[in-house]
Amino acid sequence: MSVFDAHFHIIDPRFPLVPNNGYLPDPFTAADYLHRVHALQVTGGAVVSGSFQAFDQEYLKEALAQLGPGFVGVTQIAVDTADDDIVALDRAGVRAVRFNLYRGGSATLDDVDTLARRVHEVAGWHSEFYLDAANLPELEPILAALPRVSVDHLGMSDDAGPLLRLVEAGTVVKATGFGRISVTDPDALMRAIVGVNPAALIFGSDLPSTRAAVPFQDSDIDRVASAVGADLADAVLDANARALYRL
Repeated sequence: MSVFDAHFHIIDPRFPLVPNNGYLPDPFTAADYLHRVHALQVTGGAVVSGSFQAFDQEYLKEALAQLGPGFVGVTQIAVDTADDDIVALDRAGVRAVRFNLYRGGSATLDDVDTLARRVHEVAGWHSEFYLDAANLPELEPILAALPRVSVDHLGMSDDAGPLLRLVEAGTVVKATGFGRISVTDPDALMRAIVGVNPAALIFGSDLPSTRAAVPFQDSDIDRVASAVGADLADAVLDANARALYRL
């Protein structure tokens, strides 16, 4: 079974890191990542910029060059980033902008509508959100109006009603970070998501699991496959993400 890892981080100490609440992650280079997933049949994935990388693009471009074909980037950019710079990042393999509403380091909520629409118009990018589902009653109308959206880590906490309404409207949800979330029953939520839209759930390892109480385990892949069932496992572990990232 081929696996597309739709959410992981590369932490290369050659490039600047920004402390987040005093936290700086340990190194986890492209070589470290490839070694870690060597036995997992990973054939591609998405490198996601973290709060500790802010708007740095050099680490991401270097990571994508090292990882090679099949890997794409999810970046954080300022709202005033020039169109030409967005196009250049797209040529380097970036396919989405991330709004980190949970830990910061990205453009702010005030900039979401403007920036999300512009990157979609300029480069076809979608927007990814690190958020807490507890805030979805406020955020739902904003996200529902955007061209293309995904939500990280099953929404982090229990508030399935607004999340499933977003899924019905076209939002994709990442089954990632089981060791950091407080969702009461992640397996039931995954089943509910694919019950609304079989194309709306994608898998990610969340490696190297920075700040997670329990790091990613290889068995998490089996957990996702078991939760959604054999008929949908290939889609959730591979095809859905490839469609989202336009591969």
